[in-house]
Amino acid sequence: MAHALATLVEARSRSWYRRVVLIHRRAAAGFTLIEIMVVVFILGLLVTLVAPRIVGRTDDARRTKAAADIKGIEEALHLYKLDNGFYPTTDQGLQALVTKPETGNVPRRWNPDGYLESLPIDPWGNPYAFLCDGNTYTLKSYGADGAEGGEGKYADIDSHSVL
Repeated sequence: MAHALATLVEARSRSWYRRVVLIHRRAAAGFTLIEIMVVVFILGLLVTLVAPRIVGRTDDARRTKAAADIKGIEEALHLYKLDNGFYPTTDQGLQALVTKPETGNVPRRWNPDGYLESLPIDPWGNPYAFLCDGNTYTLKSYGADGAEGGEGKYADIDSHSVL
């Protein structure tokens, strides 16, 4: 009986040892092809779902930046008018906010520090358009396409539509 018990204990020990070795070998072997394929599929799914949301936000961010630039330029234009009694002419352009105009309707009380440090460029790399009839002005960015008109992300952003 003692011999049978010893044989049984020895057999169980070997069986346990084999299981431990098998588990260890499997863990050391790395990932299976199926596991790798599942991970790649999940990553692809995440990229497919998240990427369009991120890419769509860049257009919104650029339009928001253009609107903020227009607001800043408008503030400088209002300060210019408060000091001088009129807006710069279309010919003088927005440069009149950076350096004192020497031609046209030359301002007498132009601020020696200027009204802007430099002229901003719209988020698409184009200068802002400025038209003034003497009493009112229009300030605009032509949007992503850089051409007048357009819809959606190509739509113009102007001082009359910015709140």
